Amino acid sequence: MSSAGEPGGPPRHPLDVVVVGSANADLVVQVDRHPAPGETVLGSELAVHPGGKGANQAVAAARLGARVALLGRVGADGHGRLLRESLERDGVDLGHLHDTAAASGIAMIAVGPRGDNSIIVAPGANALLTEGDVLDGEPLLRAAPVVSLQLEIPLPAVLAAARLARRAVLNLSPAVPLPDELLALCDPLVVNEHEAALLLGTSGAPDRQAAELLARGPRSVVITLGADGAVVAGDGAVQAVPSPHVAAVDTTGAGDAFTGALAWRLAAGEPLAQAAAFAARVGAAAVRRAGAQDSYPTMAEVEEL
Repeated sequence: MSSAGEPGGPPRHPLDVVVVGSANADLVVQVDRHPAPGETVLGSELAVHPGGKGANQAVAAARLGARVALLGRVGADGHGRLLRESLERDGVDLGHLHDTAAASGIAMIAVGPRGDNSIIVAPGANALLTEGDVLDGEPLLRAAPVVSLQLEIPLPAVLAAARLARRAVLNLSPAVPLPDELLALCDPLVVNEHEAALLLGTSGAPDRQAAELLARGPRSVVITLGADGAVVAGDGAVQAVPSPHVAAVDTTGAGDAFTGALAWRLAAGEPLAQAAAFAARVGAAAVRRAGAQDSYPTMAEVEEL
């Protein structure tokens, strides 16, 4: 798959998905258990991997065969070079990935013995993505069937991109309250159970949460359930979507793998439930290896499931 033309210029190929979002260097340590507040625990040697929710989603879709662009910001530093090189290897269009004087974003990730993780993100250059950056990419965004969004970048940039999108997929991570206008542009709003509870102010059964979220204004909703698959809501129906059961090694970035795959299949015109079923298989394949982008499967690996 070819990459982009000159920075800021049009891509050399039609795109399936434009991702507007973050790129971070993931600083990963394996721990026997997660520390309690005020406690120190020993971990493994530090590993540095390319990550960030935006970059993860772009790589996940590209590795499956999608034509993808990433609009965002990285620092002109070592981590920024790592991120660019990783994205280029997977053929992601970088014509609208801007260098900035700030440090690149980083995520500090502790991975427990069952593959569970806790994450702290320092946004760095991601926090400097502006509405103007998004508007500069207007032709790119308007041409793509799907624009994929997350919330590791400033909300004004997210809202500007959603306004321009033919179809906006928004992953509510990290979870924050959303303005009604942005909610109404989501098709779908993608959340996990914890994010759904935060948005609703209460927990509950996933099918009920999906219906309640749909009533808040998005055009459709997907609630991801990890090993249990997902629940989708839209067009007056709520439907459970199963996931293959696999032995999880590391769940870091699995939600991004799901969302990137979902965006690609929606761009191809698949119904939401069908696209979510495929995305659940991609997420299951991703947890079988350590890391985020390093774990993302090719189409052949997904078909094995």
